[in-house]
Amino acid sequence: LIRPEATGYGTVYFAEEMLKTRAKSMEGLTVSVSGSGNVAQYATEKATEFGGKVVTLSDYSGYIVDMDGITTEKLAYVFELKNERRGRIKEYADEFSSATYHDGTGVWNVPVDVALPCATQNELHGSDAETLLKNGCFCIAEGANMPSTREAVDIIQAGGILYGPGKAANAGGVAVSGLEMSQNSMRLSWTREEVDKRLHDIMISIHNACTQTANEYGQPGNYVLGANISGFRKIA
Repeated sequence: LIRPEATGYGTVYFAEEMLKTRAKSMEGLTVSVSGSGNVAQYATEKATEFGGKVVTLSDYSGYIVDMDGITTEKLAYVFELKNERRGRIKEYADEFSSATYHDGTGVWNVPVDVALPCATQNELHGSDAETLLKNGCFCIAEGANMPSTREAVDIIQAGGILYGPGKAANAGGVAVSGLEMSQNSMRLSWTREEVDKRLHDIMISIHNACTQTANEYGQPGNYVLGANISGFRKIA
């Protein structure tokens, strides 16, 4: 399990834990993913494995919408397109008739239940947050470093939906780096499955630390506060 893969997986693991607090799961939900690099690819893979239907991917030129879902077979094409040929996401729409391509940065205009920003910093603006809420999105988990602007975060939190900030939801890659250090120190070699299980357990632990701390400080469901204070406590 490599770091970009773990980052994508970890974001979905965190989203799944948040959804459980509302008696939901990824199963049957519509998901938007931004980006189409390693993190976005693996977030799509894990969300699909959990029963979600991922309907978007993007790159610097534009985004695709596939309301039939980016299935395992279609994702294999994305892996080849992006990792081997270094092509543009527009080619996905040329390959699959179920998809449409759109120029620009409108990926957050697509109505979905769950949004996973996995592209870059400050990609999700205040107007995007308003659109997501208006279209019924009730869960956002960040798979990039600070992908939401300050204005967007304020709007998302005011909307009362599930919001996993990157400092918590995007911790999968760092977690696996720590596991690599542990293996090196102890001269062990864990299987991919064992590393994935350990990653899953770590993301559950991070989620629990956020929720317990937010509850302790009288702001249940505030993952930003929970992540900030629990992280500070651990360092202090």
